Amino acid sequence: MRRLLPSLVLAGLASLAAPGSAFAHTTDVPASDLVGAWTPEPAVLAGSVLAIALFGRGFLALRRRGRRDHAGWTHAVPFLFGVAVLGLALMSPLDAAGDDYLLSAHMLQHVLIGDLAPALLVLGVRGPLTLFLLPTPVLRRLAGLGWLRRLLSFLLRPKASFVAWALTLGAWHVPTLYDAALTRPWLHELEHASFFAAGLLVWSQLIDPARRAELDIRGRILYAGALVATAHLFIHPVLLSARAFYPAYAAQPHRLLGLSPLSDQHWAALVMTVEQLLTLGAFLALMLRPRFGRLFVRRSGDPTPELPGRW
Repeated sequence: MRRLLPSLVLAGLASLAAPGSAFAHTTDVPASDLVGAWTPEPAVLAGSVLAIALFGRGFLALRRRGRRDHAGWTHAVPFLFGVAVLGLALMSPLDAAGDDYLLSAHMLQHVLIGDLAPALLVLGVRGPLTLFLLPTPVLRRLAGLGWLRRLLSFLLRPKASFVAWALTLGAWHVPTLYDAALTRPWLHELEHASFFAAGLLVWSQLIDPARRAELDIRGRILYAGALVATAHLFIHPVLLSARAFYPAYAAQPHRLLGLSPLSDQHWAALVMTVEQLLTLGAFLALMLRPRFGRLFVRRSGDPTPELPGRW
């Protein structure tokens, strides 16, 4: 049971940080008004404040117990940045630009919601901090839901997380379904929420916030490589095609930044590639840093004992 609680807390925190009712943008914004198209959604703002309050509660509780090693700036900074990234993706002019004008802007919004924000949030709550985020009665109530325990137990297996992520990525980039989401608010909400949930699943495997040890370091490095390879296999043949596949953007009469539909589609592929390489590249650098440090110690002959690298 204790191994499942951190995951239950993380799932609850995700729903607080990104409530579904605020995911869809339904008002067309003239191109001339895009710069000022900030939409301070009450649900997103309320969820962000609540998520930060819960994080602060757990953070301070651990520090009062003298466990500053599990509640330091390496936890607070990623978490706060994760909340900020998610909020900006949903409320900044990027939302309107992606919905109404550019596929590349929409792709940037998707990778922020489904990759960068989940990575930062999971990194922020790693370790014992997950057990201190929610009040004990809430944790006990969640732990008592058998169907939720079984669902999370299945989804948090490395293969299940990977398949769920791959299916989510592939399905929502089928042009027909992608365009349908732009015209149906409920489907748009589902699209963004599923990207966020899938991102939480795979980053929980990579960072292993609850230290479930399903994958060792080598396994996590291979897992990260498989994510990049799968994205290229599923998405890039469409995005790098010689013809425009997404009618909603191809038929847009206002060509923002002067990008043709085909150029916009190619830029979308570049946005996805660069974001993945930067995010997963930073992850790999953090994973391998302890090993390079031990190698340097051995070569220099320093008698200092080697300590295992830990997140």
